[in-house]
Amino acid sequence: MDRKDFIRKSLLGTGILVTGAGSIKALTNDIDELTPLEPMKDNSILGFNHIPNTQSTIMNNTVLHKANTRGRADHGWLQSYHTFSFANYYNPERMHFGVLRVLNDDTVQGGMGFGTHPHDNMEIISIPLEGDLEHKDSMGNIAVIRNGDVQVMSAGTGITHSEYNKNRDLTVKFLQIWVFPNKKNVTPRYDQITLKAEDRHNQLQQILSPNPNDAGVWIHQDAWFHLGQFDADKGSSYSLKKPGNGIYAFVLSGSFDLGGQILEKRYGLGIWDVNQIELKALASGGEILLMEVPMAM
Repeated sequence: MDRKDFIRKSLLGTGILVTGAGSIKALTNDIDELTPLEPMKDNSILGFNHIPNTQSTIMNNTVLHKANTRGRADHGWLQSYHTFSFANYYNPERMHFGVLRVLNDDTVQGGMGFGTHPHDNMEIISIPLEGDLEHKDSMGNIAVIRNGDVQVMSAGTGITHSEYNKNRDLTVKFLQIWVFPNKKNVTPRYDQITLKAEDRHNQLQQILSPNPNDAGVWIHQDAWFHLGQFDADKGSSYSLKKPGNGIYAFVLSGSFDLGGQILEKRYGLGIWDVNQIELKALASGGEILLMEVPMAM
């Protein structure tokens, strides 16, 4: 798919309202919504659609995304960095990692936000990093999430929702993550939890899984997410839960050694064809997000 087709298929008809104090402005085809990737001939979506990491010093089954190689959108009220193609950022070599479709690193100015807009057949995870993010949706949910919380929506047959910075004088920062589901047209659902920070000190804390009875929130996909905060020279090993899955590591702060690859703040590293990985923080205060996802669906 070339850039013109991507923009047309991804954006036409998906304008959203962006509102703030004393203003209402329609931004059409500029920020939100993507259509799923077209399946391969065998009806699977392969996960190796990215730039090979030719400078890797470890394995040939990795891909490195440095922070300054991400797409960037500056809308004034919104600063967004896109690890994968999204809205007006299109890179045919960075469409997704397995079923991990979107990893956006967003900063929203005070009193501003995303007006009501639709989603369907997508698992949407929000991880606040700073500030207060207010959420309203067509299921009747009204909530505020902040650092230490995790929010999930299964869009399923279709929902509409809005997201705003609740504070007029502070910015809000959060990760917006989209995962392709393994079931289509499910009943839409919403959930959020508050995590215990001590449960991820020098260890990995599970924050998402496919099991409603397991730790963290759950989604319609064989995916597991973990957060960890580590002191200098502390680390952990991680064993993948399901054969055929890959893992995408994203550094929130500090720097890490992941199997011999040095990762700085906001670096991403995807790894596949492995059963286990080892990570170690190189300085105090390092925080990392691990996302284990199927590499095909």
